[in-house]
Order: sequence, then C-alpha cells, then structure tokens
Amino acid sequence: MTKPARFLSLDVFRGLTVCLMIVVNTAGPGAKAYTQLVHAPWFGFTAADAVFPSFLFAVGCSMAFAFSRPIPTGEFLAKVLKRTALIFLLGFLMYWFPFVHKVDGHWALSPFSGTRVMGVLQRIALCYMLAAFAVRWLSPRLIVALSVVLLLGYWAILLAFGDPAAPLSKLGNAGTHLDLFLIGQNHLYRKDGGFDPEGLLGTLPATVNVLAGYLAARFLKENVGDRKAVIRMALAGAVLIAAALAWNPAFPIAKKLWTGSFVLLTVGIDLVLLAGLTALLEGKSPNPATRFFQVFGLNPLVIYLFSELFVVVLNMIPVGPDMGVYGWVGIHIFQAMAPGALGSLLCAIAYMLVCWLLGYVMDRRGIVVKL
Repeated sequence: MTKPARFLSLDVFRGLTVCLMIVVNTAGPGAKAYTQLVHAPWFGFTAADAVFPSFLFAVGCSMAFAFSRPIPTGEFLAKVLKRTALIFLLGFLMYWFPFVHKVDGHWALSPFSGTRVMGVLQRIALCYMLAAFAVRWLSPRLIVALSVVLLLGYWAILLAFGDPAAPLSKLGNAGTHLDLFLIGQNHLYRKDGGFDPEGLLGTLPATVNVLAGYLAARFLKENVGDRKAVIRMALAGAVLIAAALAWNPAFPIAKKLWTGSFVLLTVGIDLVLLAGLTALLEGKSPNPATRFFQVFGLNPLVIYLFSELFVVVLNMIPVGPDMGVYGWVGIHIFQAMAPGALGSLLCAIAYMLVCWLLGYVMDRRGIVVKL
C-alpha cells in the first residue's frame, strides 16, 4: 500500500497551533499579558480565542488521512471509542494532577468530589468521536448540512432553554443549566461560578470546527498542486469571516459560549491561514523554520500535556513565601529584564521553547506517540 503523502502546510499549521496554545496558557507571572493573548471575558474576540478552535480544526485535518484507508466497521468503532476514552481520561487526570494539596502545612489527597470533569482534552475527545462518526457515514455534502444543523440547532437550544431574560449569559444559558444538572458545580470550572467554558452542550458547535478541518484537508488532498483550489479555499474562508460578522449582532461572537458566529469566524480564519501556508510551503523542502513547527506537530498531545503538567510541578517547588519556581523566574528574571506585558510574553516563549525541546528530543529518537 502506498504511504499517503504528507502536506508540509498541515504539519506546520498543527505545530503552530500547539506552539501558540502553550504561549497563551502559560503567560509569565508578575504582569498582565497583552490583551490579544488573553481570552475575551465573554462576547468579543482576541487572538487567544483562535487557538483552541484551530487545534480542533487540526484534529479534523488529521482525520482526512487517518480514515482514508478502508477499515471494517467493528475495527473503526473500537479505534474511535478507545481513542476517545483515552483522551478524555488524560484530560480528566490532567485536571486532577498533582492529586494532592496542602492542608495546614500537610499534604492531603485531592478528592474526586472536587475535580473538574470537562476540559480542553475532554472536549477534543467528544468532538473527535462525533466527527469521526460523521466522516465515516456521511458524504462531504451531508457533512456540510450536518454542520449547519448543529450551529442553528445550538442557537435554537440556547434561545429556547436559557433564561428568558438572558439566554446568552454565563449562568443563564442552557449549557450551564445542563452542566449543573448532569455534572454538578463541584466538577465544573472553578473561576466562573458554575459556568464551564468546555461544557457538554458546547461540544455540538465545536464539532463543526473538526468537520471543517476534515473537509479542508480532504479538499487539499483532492487538489494537490492546484493553485486555483488554494485561492478558492482562501475565498471560502473570507466568506465565512464575513458571515460571522453579519451573524454577530444576533448571535454574538463568544469563545466561552462557542457561538455559531464564533465557529464561522474561526473556521474562516483557519481556511485563510491554511491556504496561505499551502501557497507558501507546498512543493518546497522543509527549512529550519518549518522544522521548528513540525516538532510540535509530531507529538502534539504529549507536548500539550507536558506543558500543562510541568508548569504545575514548577509552581509546587517553593522558592519563597507563596511562590513557586515558575512564579519566581517570571517575576525575578523576566519582569526584571522587561517589565510589563513584554516580560510576561518572553517568559511564556521561554517556557514554550522548553516544551519544544522535549518534542525535539522525541523527534531525534524517532518517538511518535499515537493513541
């Protein structure tokens, strides 16, 4: 069997997404980060808001290759369900980590009763599962139709089952009601008083980001070397961005609520970016810049988990009153060197490079972790 050709643009896109996700998630302490590197508080949009949906888009791109060969239904279901369960479990354990906390100066086991159930990896797992089923049994045209149904259906559910006075508010939306009923406040995100930005209902529109990535990568595979196809992809992205802005007054762009307009905007941005990378990189040999991002793209799950867990470990190592290693480095080195948002960004970039180094070592040793 001929090995499917790799697309350098897709590798770089995936790696760029992981790179930016680490920078956004681990802003250096001691000063506020740049506004564009902080998620919008509710309605609105920043560069940070584009990162997670782009990761989902990249998951969909990978599906166009992973599901390209014929596979019996039983084997397919076993593979998808196993991968879904493993990714969900890893996400749950990541939020439970380090499994202990200090009480009156002594370590105590962190109880399950206070551990967050949903989260980034959990949403990726559920979106992957739903998108995999759609890709298996639906044609591209029906996938587009399903995406429209998911976005409009989600909008209708929010309006029909949210608080009549504020159906799109943090605590009044239908997704929050569902999470509180099925999961309970103790298992939800701690910082928003009962609202979880990766709640169950938001999985529906987020799945559209995965399906869009699948369709985009499939389109590239079917039109290798066709520059007109790349232009059509960029134009499709521009149309979706315009549609998102037109929808915004009625259904505001909001990453935390994962509104339909947010989906259209982020898919549009990803299509334009992927088209640009395709025009720039395909047909050319990798260079040091592309290899840098390829390292992130080869083991994205491992590097993401490491980035989230290692910073927790660093902050558990005390170097002063109420301060861990990462806090000390951010304040006493990077803020001393460049006070304010720049120092915060430089600290995050330095940490991102540490994570890249892990990926580089794995790459050099030929280690690629696949679930």
